[in-house]
Amino acid sequence: AEAPETPMQKQLDRMGTTLALLSGGVCAGVFGVGVLRGYAWMEMLKASVSLAVAAVPEGLPAVATTTLAMGINDMRKRNVAVRHLDAVETLGSVQVFCMDKTGTLTMNRMAVVAVYSGEDAFAVTEHQFVSDGNVVHPSERDELVRLMQIVSLCSDTEFHGPPDNRELEGSPTEKALVELALNSGIEVEALRGQRPRLHARDRAEGRPYMSTLHSYKKGKYLLAVKGSPAEVLEMSTHFIRNGRSVRLTKKIRQQILAENERMAGNALRVLGMAYREQDEDHMPKKTGGLVWLGLAGMADPMRTGMDKLIAQFHRAGIETVMITGDQSATAQAIGQQLGLSQGKPLQVLESSKLEDVDPELLAGLVKNVHVFARVSPAHKLKIVQAFQDAGRVVAMTGDGINDGPALKAADIGVAMGGSGTNVAREVSDVVLEDDNLHTMSIAVRQGRTIYNNIRKMIHFMISTNLTEIEVMLAGIATGMGQPMNPMQLLWINLVTDIFPGLALSLEPAEPDIMDRPPRDPEEAIIEGRDLKRMLFESAVIGAGTMGAYVYGMKRYGGGAAASTLAFNTLTLNELAHALSSRSPYRNVFGGQALKSNPHLTRAILGMGGLQAVVSLVPGLRRLLGTTPMGPADLLVVAAGVLLPLIVNEATKPAAPPEAMEGEEIESEEYITVDETEEESVV
Repeated sequence: AEAPETPMQKQLDRMGTTLALLSGGVCAGVFGVGVLRGYAWMEMLKASVSLAVAAVPEGLPAVATTTLAMGINDMRKRNVAVRHLDAVETLGSVQVFCMDKTGTLTMNRMAVVAVYSGEDAFAVTEHQFVSDGNVVHPSERDELVRLMQIVSLCSDTEFHGPPDNRELEGSPTEKALVELALNSGIEVEALRGQRPRLHARDRAEGRPYMSTLHSYKKGKYLLAVKGSPAEVLEMSTHFIRNGRSVRLTKKIRQQILAENERMAGNALRVLGMAYREQDEDHMPKKTGGLVWLGLAGMADPMRTGMDKLIAQFHRAGIETVMITGDQSATAQAIGQQLGLSQGKPLQVLESSKLEDVDPELLAGLVKNVHVFARVSPAHKLKIVQAFQDAGRVVAMTGDGINDGPALKAADIGVAMGGSGTNVAREVSDVVLEDDNLHTMSIAVRQGRTIYNNIRKMIHFMISTNLTEIEVMLAGIATGMGQPMNPMQLLWINLVTDIFPGLALSLEPAEPDIMDRPPRDPEEAIIEGRDLKRMLFESAVIGAGTMGAYVYGMKRYGGGAAASTLAFNTLTLNELAHALSSRSPYRNVFGGQALKSNPHLTRAILGMGGLQAVVSLVPGLRRLLGTTPMGPADLLVVAAGVLLPLIVNEATKPAAPPEAMEGEEIESEEYITVDETEEESVV
């Protein structure tokens, strides 16, 4: 399996290519216009190279890396280890969350709570078997004793520790069954010594059961089988009732299958047990002729607040999909408890049906499925890739070795740190060290915030850089000379732009960040409407700057004094525009307030103070080619900054287009949902 390239990597690569072409075009255009207007070619070469620098937001790599690194540090404080820098951003673009059930949604602490053997159903509470209100000891029923013996033998669970403090080691399912046998009075270790295992055949693709062969008595061998109830029952011909072997009739089979459905409908993991005595000392090529013993239903407690977490993901526009090895009825019951279908009919797909499905058809099919049941490791990978083929950004959780391929192939692989295997952790992008899935909502929030902040920084840098290009082109094209010299341009781009840009990348999360749908991974980091807005804002700022420059030209004539007015007006305009860039929809003069960003406040004050220093210190004035300014000049600069800020803020849209679209879609879905339609199993 190969990990895909992250959405932002693709977008920044595309934007980098565009900006490189733009900078080359700007460089050639300004040079050509200037030479045609009669300016010296060396002077125009310096100006055009300076503008080429202005066309590229050179602070972007530093800002993006710093922002992602700080996101990783913030996640670390919440017991989330992010193993790849760009994974933080990808979290914010997740559209589908595929969740492994056992160990992720549940506690992975199995306990047998129901048994069906003979023709009787037993509730298992506090190590007691209760049937019809009566407590029954397993030793009183031959079929129960045999069932306990089979689950003890057909198991990979091992005993560790001293005799007086034995501990079980194995899968949660097998441990639960062996604990049931121990609590029923079965001496499991002694039994295994009397009937040693000769051969074993584990569950595998197309074989949903485990079988073991044991020495039994002279010339006889015992085949013990446990696994999927339907498959084990299909291989059985008899069952034990009141200590006698009785032929399985169609009616009895239907009763057993109905009980299996009832247990599964109560969200229990159900296994069927059977055995066979044989003369051969080797595993049969075809397992059949078994004696059915019964069903064991195990409960795995749901982690606290999972239904609320699922609802939170849904509010954020993230689809939730459960992947489990359980049979359909169990999976459907749990899916309903979690509210995976958002009030719609719950769709369950048995993954055994995926083998021969065309990939294109599967990519369309998975969009409507909420639960995948009876899933194998190969199916998990196929499911993740199907969602990706459908154009979705997929997060996958897992904790086992068998989750490895799917974790690696997913856009975001999320491993459990406490209960997870080394393989799962090593191929994942994110590790939840305390196995707390709730942290994922914080991680998604952080990822969305980081992406938004990088967009704000890009918006700020490109709009201000466009202003520099427009001002320089306007001055040269109209014959008014160069409004700013190359040193002033470089000062703006390499000093005063960088720190407000960095501060914008540290903006706190917007209040409604988790009430918006995830962005389209194919959507450009700068869309057409964003570019139009940036061109408008840059033109307004450029008009204010050119106004100050024209005033200077009329009062002082061409030269350093007029250039000083343009330089200071544009620099302060960019600092003011950093405030405006905090939100594309919220006005700095009123409306819903944003949380304070002390980093931006310090950056603006610091750069404003630095600009004052370079305007007052004679040596720095000579370096940048500026002159002292009088009170009237300061008023002109203030007007050239305040008026563009007012215009840009007054013309901001009131709300994002996605918000209005989302409300319409939600309303349409509400109207068209048929509430009488029952849940269905595909």
